[in-house]
Amino acid sequence: MHETSSGHARDTLETVYRSESRRVLATLIRLVGDFDLAEEALHEAVMAAMEQWPREGVPANPRAWLVSAGRFKAIDRLRRRARFDASLEEAADKLQTESFDPTEWDEKHIEDDRLRLIFTCCHPALPREAQIALTLREVCGLTTEEIARAFLTNAPTIAKRIVRAKAKIREAGIPYEVPARGELPDRLDSVLQVVYLIFTEGYSASSGASVTRADLAQEAIRLGRLLLDLLPESEVMGLLALMLLQDSRRAARSSAQGEVILLEDQDRSMWDRELIEEGKGLIERGLASRRFGPYTLQAAIAAVHAEAREASATDWTQIVGLYDVLVRANPSPVVELNRAIAVAMRDGPAEGLALVDGILERGELEAYYLAHSARAELCRRLGNREESAAAYRRALGLARQEPSRRFLARRLRELGESEE
Repeated sequence: MHETSSGHARDTLETVYRSESRRVLATLIRLVGDFDLAEEALHEAVMAAMEQWPREGVPANPRAWLVSAGRFKAIDRLRRRARFDASLEEAADKLQTESFDPTEWDEKHIEDDRLRLIFTCCHPALPREAQIALTLREVCGLTTEEIARAFLTNAPTIAKRIVRAKAKIREAGIPYEVPARGELPDRLDSVLQVVYLIFTEGYSASSGASVTRADLAQEAIRLGRLLLDLLPESEVMGLLALMLLQDSRRAARSSAQGEVILLEDQDRSMWDRELIEEGKGLIERGLASRRFGPYTLQAAIAAVHAEAREASATDWTQIVGLYDVLVRANPSPVVELNRAIAVAMRDGPAEGLALVDGILERGELEAYYLAHSARAELCRRLGNREESAAAYRRALGLARQEPSRRFLARRLRELGESEE
């Protein structure tokens, strides 16, 4: 084969690997019933393609070729290991005798495998941290090092979470399947929570040097799009809309120097109107179903902000009304806090401060720096400098993200107060 043909084969394999490897892996996991064996088989199949495709030509269906090669590699591995564990010989025989023709699979078969993989990674029997790590690793294809950097921990910790999660799936016999219709609402909620937690860490990093981590937010949005393609439920639409609307503001949320810019001070011409329109369209579809829930309501609130071309034009009455519905649908102290801030914008800082103080008195948000920051801002607007400074200091003591810490310290200096 000419060098140009050989180069074409290598380029094709690289393209196929980037676009199809997670799909191939999802199918191999279903076929062999084991994460690690499927990953090893995929790796060996790619190595075989690197040798054979330049010599024999690119197959007509590269994805099917990789699945078929991976299956054979898995059978070979099982037979080699059977020398030490006789039960693996039976597993190899079963895998070899099962009906198998990947060329007959259509897109629906492949995407069903991806949906099974998502629900397996987000199974409620796994700890939430393990669900996140496993989803990013197996569904998104991030390395343990990339996941560790995203969540500011070390790679060995992430690797242990993934290993334990896989062991739990194997030992507990967690099925590799999409839940039955009756189980879907509860299980889907777990999946959506994991995707939103990934997005939240990308949209507003809990600690570190940056306000946002765009790559992590983009991975969550990609997962949201995948979920919507595979499972067009109203709350999937709501979550994707919420992520798109929030991400539309990313370029305006920090300065060129990395400083925090509050919503009311953002240059709204920098907001991504295409993402906003896409998000609004998804909200309309979700609301039309009349089966919408908390994500759709949060997205609707974000859409009201997006529709205001300047901060002073924000419809705070509509936002408070949506929060009233959200508090009933999904009561939580953070939702209450956000509603209190909206009330302050509609009715004045004194009304909002009374609500914030009531939430803080319950103790549920005592360690949440944004609650103290909100209280500080309302006290500042009321001219209560001492209480404002005390609340800013409390928030500063709790904040872990460097741009937020710098913002809080700047607010203290503006009040003529020290950080101590």
